[in-house]
Amino acid sequence: MKAAILGKRFTKRVCTTLALVTGLLVSTLSSLASAEQMVSHGDYMIHYNAFNSSFIQPDVAQSYGITRSKTKALLNISVLQKQADGSTKPVSAVVKGEVVNLIAQKQELSFQKIDETNALYYIGDFGFTDDQVLRFSLQVQPDPNQPAYSISFEQRFYVD
Repeated sequence: MKAAILGKRFTKRVCTTLALVTGLLVSTLSSLASAEQMVSHGDYMIHYNAFNSSFIQPDVAQSYGITRSKTKALLNISVLQKQADGSTKPVSAVVKGEVVNLIAQKQELSFQKIDETNALYYIGDFGFTDDQVLRFSLQVQPDPNQPAYSISFEQRFYVD
């Protein structure tokens, strides 16, 4: 009888510990997944992120001529230049890129420059299918007298 009670307590303690460890692991992985995507090259910081176009509000999409769709996503790129006083300011850049799926089907990205008060960014759109992994290759050239910086990353997309 005592052995059965001790066995149940041990099992309960192990299950509780596993649940706690699993919860911590999931929260750590989710915070890593939402981590900022940025590279730094000299005085430039290049921020990039890709997301479903349906995440944009319809009125905002319409004002910028962006098509919202369950199977269309957007790639957003902004370039900031570090200033002598430690601040940063948005700067223009030549932005080119492509996205390739796992069976080597390629889409060239065409970027629209969006210039707002205190913000400057480039938006490119691309199609995807549900549960699709896409590989991005970007060339970002903030200084026309210097070669472009290369950025590569991979991301999975889902139809929402």
